[in-house]
Amino acid sequence: MASEIVSGDRSISQQAMLVRAAQAAAGLKSLGVDVEDTVALILRNDIAFLEASFAVGLLGACPVAVNWHFSVAEAAYVINDCGAKAVIIHADLHARLAEAIPATVPVIIVDTPPEIVAAYHLGDFAPPAADALRWDGWLAGFAPVQTAVTSPGTIIYTSGTTGNPKGVRRTRATAEQAEITNAIIGGAYGLDAAEPGIVSLVAAPMYHSAPNAQALFSVQIGASVILQPRFDPEELLALIEKWRVTHIYLAPIMFNRLLQLPAEVRERYDVSSLRFVVHAAAPCPQHVKRQMIEWWGPIIREFYGSTEVRAIAICTSQEWLERPGTVGRALPGAVMKICDAQGRVLPPGEIGELVCGFPTASDFSYQGDEEKRRSVDRGGLIATGDVGYIDEDGYLFICDRSNDMIISGGVNIYPAEIEAALARVPGVRDSAVFGIPDEEYGESVMAVVQPVEGQTLTPEGLAEALRKEIASYKIPRRFELADDLPREDSGKIFKRKLRAPFWEKVGRLI
Repeated sequence: MASEIVSGDRSISQQAMLVRAAQAAAGLKSLGVDVEDTVALILRNDIAFLEASFAVGLLGACPVAVNWHFSVAEAAYVINDCGAKAVIIHADLHARLAEAIPATVPVIIVDTPPEIVAAYHLGDFAPPAADALRWDGWLAGFAPVQTAVTSPGTIIYTSGTTGNPKGVRRTRATAEQAEITNAIIGGAYGLDAAEPGIVSLVAAPMYHSAPNAQALFSVQIGASVILQPRFDPEELLALIEKWRVTHIYLAPIMFNRLLQLPAEVRERYDVSSLRFVVHAAAPCPQHVKRQMIEWWGPIIREFYGSTEVRAIAICTSQEWLERPGTVGRALPGAVMKICDAQGRVLPPGEIGELVCGFPTASDFSYQGDEEKRRSVDRGGLIATGDVGYIDEDGYLFICDRSNDMIISGGVNIYPAEIEAALARVPGVRDSAVFGIPDEEYGESVMAVVQPVEGQTLTPEGLAEALRKEIASYKIPRRFELADDLPREDSGKIFKRKLRAPFWEKVGRLI
């Protein structure tokens, strides 16, 4: 198939999409967007997401991919923290999140397409105001920009262990650094401009760094891109068969849901076109990965990385079958070290803190937080917060994380943010939030809550109170009430004691 972008029953040639992006760039420039500025994208997987991303990039500005699950307060934080000069948002999301956008920031509304309306069962929502800027009509009023400035790239707001998320902002790359970045992304996702007939299916939300990189780089090399509005396992198989998909990025939870399909459903679809399937974002249970390899063949790869350091290591099916549990060896140009608490490099097989990076690639900063950036620096490499070891052959194994961050279904969640929300619930004296093993999600959120003496709390009541404060995916799936919480001598809650029994049952270090 010729290079095109497909979403539901809609399609557009890549060339036409890029022309529209250039028109939108001219429109954004008329609104005052310039080099190094930011534009917030609050969009589901849609052709307009790609158009907007490239439009912002043509101006040398940074698109900011905002998690559209956010509450009004969470979205407002990101919009204000990044200093967005404009917001591009789907109509249904605007109906819910309009209050998050400062009155002085221009808003361009993208009509929510029918395939997204159907996928999310959206029903009726408030239409945009009569004088609102509407994406299609608005960009059509501008001639395409004729020159382009290199963009530092998309800003992704990523997790930490305390406070609000921080935006990972790249420094502007030199030509040599851009080549290195392209090699990293191409190697991680199997995307090679010289390989003919690539059809790249984007199934995960593009506000995450991995699917965002997959989608934008697929366009960059001239591949066709199939957008799945919302992940559905059987629909994914149907799309693979229909479009003869060759490349996919999936999170382990998606593997899980694919394997839960009845055997007759899985066998109904032809997936022989697949050449390169890669997963990341969360630990994948070994039995799940083995079953996927048995089903789809030895085309399953895994990469390890983060928004800050990009993909650092990758392993093939064969390497993983020979060394179950590894996340691979370092990509060319990457440096990985395991260090002790004093920063000394440990020998093969010894467990310690993972520090890694690409010394020759472009650097990054945290939006508005240089102190946080310095805190993760280890002599030019980055401390990822993971604990693991490297074997004699250079294969990396991750044992645990050195911080409290929870990864549930590939999504990073801050315990401190949930604990802060719980502290605002009447009757809550204190709480401890942490991740526990979950067969489907990898980890799920658990909260142990200490009530104020004489107060009665219920899990149902706590969950209901949190719905007003935080996004639904952050609400603990399990609550326990306790008269007291274990504490260190300093008074800090000893989460390890609460968490340990759950992880010991599955044989994992904590």
